[in-house]
Order: sequence, then C-alpha cells, then structure tokens
Amino acid sequence: MSEQFEPLIVGFTCNWCSYRAADLAGTSRQTYPPNIRLIRLMCSGRLDPKFVMKAFGGGADGVLITGCHPGECHYLEQNYKALRRFMLLRRVLPQMGIEAERLKLIWASAAEGMRLAHEFTKAVEEIRALGPLNLSKIPSPNGKEPVIAPEPEAMPELEAAA
Repeated sequence: MSEQFEPLIVGFTCNWCSYRAADLAGTSRQTYPPNIRLIRLMCSGRLDPKFVMKAFGGGADGVLITGCHPGECHYLEQNYKALRRFMLLRRVLPQMGIEAERLKLIWASAAEGMRLAHEFTKAVEEIRALGPLNLSKIPSPNGKEPVIAPEPEAMPELEAAA
C-alpha cells in the first residue's frame, strides 16, 4: 500500500483580510488541510517575489498568495501590486522548471473564512495532483549537475564589492 503524497504549501496572507479569514475558519471549526503554513504580511502588496522563490527553494510544493479583494485594500491599491507580481511570477516559474499551477492567488475578506477554507482545500488537491516539486531534478545548462543558487554568504565576490 503506497502512501498518498502530502504537499507542503506556504501561504502568504494579508494581515487585514485573508489572515483574519483563516482565523475565522479556525474559530468557526471549518477544517482545511494542515499542509498549509501561513505567513502573515501586513499587506499582500508587501510580498516580494524573492519570498516566493525562497519558499520553493526551501522545499514548498506550492505557494498561495492571499489578500483583500481588489478595491478593498487597507493600503489603497497594494493588492493590485500583488496581482502584478503574481502575474510576473506565473511567467517566470516555468522558465525555472516549476509549474505555474503551483502558485495560486486567492482574494478573501475577513468575513470569508468558510470560502477561504474551501479555497485552501481546493489548492491542496490541485497541488497534490501535480506531485512533489523536485528542484534537484532540474538539469543545469551543461546537462550534468542541477542548478542550485548559492546563498549570498557563499559568494565572497559580492561581499568584496559592497
């Protein structure tokens, strides 16, 4: 009997809307898969694309970006910035050997805990169907060893230039 693959998913949530919706889901006893590790940001517009890349590089099989509905951002138009970054990442990820479907964007207000729990469950099922993300299997341009970006500490030439 084979074990079912359980994906690890990192969720970046807006403090004002989607984080509170996730909290509402929990206090309302709405269940969603425990595969999701939530990271609270003050705003989805604060999400740097490097955070997403670091999540994938750190072993996440999928990444969720959640925020306020467009037009309802507490920081005016920052969720539109999050949308632009999401679209950019969806174009860049396939060039790095990561399926674009592993990155999801969900809008949820603080009162939509039940809906957010449903979206989390749906996202886990979709990412589970994709299977594990094996970055170590991405071939390098020379076809020998996988491409793994070094940590900044391991690049003394950058420290010397600073």
